[in-house]
Amino acid sequence: MPTTDSDAVFFTAQIRAMEQQALQLPKPPQLMEKAGLAAAQVVRDRVLKNPNHNVLILAGPGNNGGDAFVVARYLKEWGNAVTVAFAGERDRVPADARQALQAWLDCGGDICTGLPDGEGNWDVVIDGLFGIGLDQSHNRPIEGQYRTWIEAANRMTAPIVALDIPSGLGSDDGCIYGIAIRAAVTVTFIGLKPGLFTNFGPECCGSVVLRDLDIHLPALPEPQAWLLNDALAHTLLPAPRCANSHKGSFGNVAILGGSTGMAGAALLAGRAALHLGAGRVYAGLLAENAPPVDFSQPELMLRPPSELFAVKPLNCLIAGPGLGQSVQARSWLGMSLDSDCALVLDADALNLIAQHPDLTENLSQRKAATILTPHPAEAARLLNTDSAAVQNNRMNAALQIAQHFNCYVVLKGAGSICCLPDGKRYLNTSGNPALSTAGTGDVLAGIIGALIAQGLSPDRALLLAVYLHGAAADRWVHQNRGMLGMTALEVIPAARSLLNSWIYQSSADQHHESR
Repeated sequence: MPTTDSDAVFFTAQIRAMEQQALQLPKPPQLMEKAGLAAAQVVRDRVLKNPNHNVLILAGPGNNGGDAFVVARYLKEWGNAVTVAFAGERDRVPADARQALQAWLDCGGDICTGLPDGEGNWDVVIDGLFGIGLDQSHNRPIEGQYRTWIEAANRMTAPIVALDIPSGLGSDDGCIYGIAIRAAVTVTFIGLKPGLFTNFGPECCGSVVLRDLDIHLPALPEPQAWLLNDALAHTLLPAPRCANSHKGSFGNVAILGGSTGMAGAALLAGRAALHLGAGRVYAGLLAENAPPVDFSQPELMLRPPSELFAVKPLNCLIAGPGLGQSVQARSWLGMSLDSDCALVLDADALNLIAQHPDLTENLSQRKAATILTPHPAEAARLLNTDSAAVQNNRMNAALQIAQHFNCYVVLKGAGSICCLPDGKRYLNTSGNPALSTAGTGDVLAGIIGALIAQGLSPDRALLLAVYLHGAAADRWVHQNRGMLGMTALEVIPAARSLLNSWIYQSSADQHHESR
């Protein structure tokens, strides 16, 4: 899968290992000085843009506080009025941070042991309270004076710039430990961290700016995760269509679902597959008195479920949208698992698998590719745990599902996580809360199926579909200037328009480069 070094995501242990490697070099870099300078430059160039501002810096008792003292020194040298709040014990501060503190004092800086009065007096607030040390292994929720400081900072109208990661946010899991800073900008050091992009990360971090501090190590840890962003998505596009093509050139997709009262879920998936380019789309509805035709989308071919398995060739089968959990649904799902085509499992298909060990075994033994699309509650059922446990370690939950069932997975939610059977994980950077409405998961399943039918490999189809699905919602929000009221049906034309524009632009760029 195409990736770049700048898109790699590292866990806390890997960042620590890189720091230790750097300190063991013949000429070890001054990491704290580099980090503080890099962050101060971001504040100067992107937030303040000129000197003579009032800056409040919150410095913690560890190395993140040391970074904050370096930021304070540079911003003061550049002509700003800098106030530093520090409540730690100076003799217990780590050695590098103690040197940074002393350098701040030596340049004429001062320290407040409490938060200064006047919440509206600041042009920017720098969060240097806690870095990447807060996570489940330490189990230290922020409380007491630091909680009070964070509450006050979050009330201020001034933008907050967080150093490395917003204080209170877990760098590996994106969990909030007691309370967390809500930053406008996060300047993260050495490498990207998962918690910046999943769970509560997207709403706490604001814009993420990476500064690698120009560390040159003989051996970097092997990345286990990457960002799923615009650059990666554009390497996954299907090729432009040739003139000598027909509907059979773009594959057949079948949808199994739509039990009584839930036919709309299967039709949404079918419409998404059709509008995103599948040559033919069949929908097998389980509902009693199922409609013979979708009058709003007559191109969909509605069939009894039994006829889906006679479609030849069947490039992708989507099972689950509106499937229900009846005996009949379980039987049809068993047939789906026995099929030899690519399979996308969503909604009640996942719930049935979690309930029935025989279906679990059939799934794990499939030879053809299988893609699972759980939200946290469905993931919890598959892992025999609860939603809180899934959300507390989304990266690991996605990995466990992929490895246990030998499948491709997207764990949906803020910062959806795609995991491949080999353990590689991708954190999606598109999407917004407008997707929190019924049917959007059915649309995603249909998009995945359409891309597989057109010849994309399962991994490329999954990654492109997840990013495109979120980007379509982003476009809708931009056009409507708000997140309220988007329906799943509206995601489909937005996704189609985006995909067409991306393919067209990619083709134009390639033509220009070949001239």
